[in-house]
Amino acid sequence: MPKLFSTLVLLCLACMASTAFAKTCTVAISGDDAMKFDKTEIRIDAACTQVSVTLTHTGKLAANVMGHDWVLARTADMAGIDADGMKAGMAAGFIKAGDERVIAHTKVIGGGQRDTVTFSTSKLTKGGDYSFFCSFPGHSTLMKGKFVFG
Repeated sequence: MPKLFSTLVLLCLACMASTAFAKTCTVAISGDDAMKFDKTEIRIDAACTQVSVTLTHTGKLAANVMGHDWVLARTADMAGIDADGMKAGMAAGFIKAGDERVIAHTKVIGGGQRDTVTFSTSKLTKGGDYSFFCSFPGHSTLMKGKFVFG
């Protein structure tokens, strides 16, 4: 009986340890009708294994007029993603289908709406050069910021 108890205790500890090491970190960010995010930098601890970003559009205008999304990519890839997204159009959410340069993104939302994206940090390198931006045409010049991992 003591051996069974010891085995069960070890099994429980192993289960708790695996969940203790899995850490989901959350970020809330908002965009408005003035084409501004409320954050210019997002910092994520290297201990995070997943990140959930919730974008809220605090404005009143519709998605087809003043839509916003949140896109994460390497800083060097931003301009190309943005240009290809414009060609992809609103129906594609201004993200080219299958674009592997995009690490994560929300859908395009309008005033009063909210969307969340959750992604694995396995796609990130500690200290890498990452940026977030809005891919709605013309917005990325104002709606962008640094994403720091680690």
